[in-house]
Amino acid sequence: MSLLADLINLNLSVCTEHIISEYIWVGGSGMDIKSKARTLAGPVTAPDKLPKWNYDGSSTGQAPGEDSEVMCDCYTPAGHPIPTNKRYNATKIFKPP
Repeated sequence: MSLLADLINLNLSVCTEHIISEYIWVGGSGMDIKSKARTLAGPVTAPDKLPKWNYDGSSTGQAPGEDSEVMCDCYTPAGHPIPTNKRYNATKIFKPP
């Protein structure tokens, strides 16, 4: 087996109860990639089981400095989707009836 195959098939569940979860999104310019990672108790069985994360969108050009947003889908503190939150409308379109 190759080293890459060994790493891909490596089972760490016997030595750790934690996972690293990373959220990746397109930055405020639309031309850059941002990410945020954290260590969580695992296993996590589905994306909707992950905790909500927040970040200060001013560092990514997505919010003024005195404001903050909630991650995954980006919303204003008042709960409205930000203009670049394409996931909000995609979820409505692709959600089964």
